[in-house]
Amino acid sequence: MENLFISQFNDKHIGDDGAVIYHKKGKWVYSSDSFFEDVHFRADWLSLEQIASKAMLVNISDAVVMNARPKYALLNVAIPSSYDKTQLIDLANGFKKIAKKFAIQIIGGDTISNDKLHISITLISKSKNPTYRTGATTGDIVCYTGDIGSVKTDLDRLLNGQKIDKQSKFIAPQLRAKFFKKIAKYVRSAIDISDGLGFELERLSRIDDIGFKFTTDICQHNMCSGEEYEILFTINPKHKDKVQHIAHEQGVKLNFFAVVSGGKYRHECREHHF
Repeated sequence: MENLFISQFNDKHIGDDGAVIYHKKGKWVYSSDSFFEDVHFRADWLSLEQIASKAMLVNISDAVVMNARPKYALLNVAIPSSYDKTQLIDLANGFKKIAKKFAIQIIGGDTISNDKLHISITLISKSKNPTYRTGATTGDIVCYTGDIGSVKTDLDRLLNGQKIDKQSKFIAPQLRAKFFKKIAKYVRSAIDISDGLGFELERLSRIDDIGFKFTTDICQHNMCSGEEYEILFTINPKHKDKVQHIAHEQGVKLNFFAVVSGGKYRHECREHHF
């Protein structure tokens, strides 16, 4: 259903983590993401500052994986009328904290009253050489950063009424901005793991008409763990040592787990959109 809806809008800029618009003075990347109460989080799981911070981070993740530097943000926030002044300030502080960390200017947006907290953010980013989801070639090595699976584990705990660690990636995604900027010139294609590794592999398969030959077994739990915001990317094998060296310098764990092949890939995870 999601793909059906998106397919109704036929434009060359649609289909990546952001839309790259060419101007005389460079390339700008426009991206937008939503973070809705009772869809992406429950109000009692996170503080308002944590909610706003995560909403910013998941949007910045799209810019990072396109090798773009976020410059400006537009905030659209539907706010429950029950919030008091302290809550509004806490919410604003979450946005401002992350904006300051990534040198982003919040330049406007819209606010409305609602029965639940709904956040949509549009980022305007600058890139000299954008990285796209397209470009993977047969023989490329497939890799993802960090560890995956912990977010689904923590989500299951929250759904069962348990507490999770404040350092959980469910609360604060760990972006790899510096690392990806350094390896971008070696990357053929890339996407952030927002819906789960299986979902993202299927997206790359569909876009590039490719399949994958797995060299490492990945359990179903890890394949289907969403909101990891690690980076999934492909590289020419000749660049593997260079990328590993940069990862070591940046303290980033790499997982080379497949090779691009012919055929198609379909995930076996439960659909969670629509």
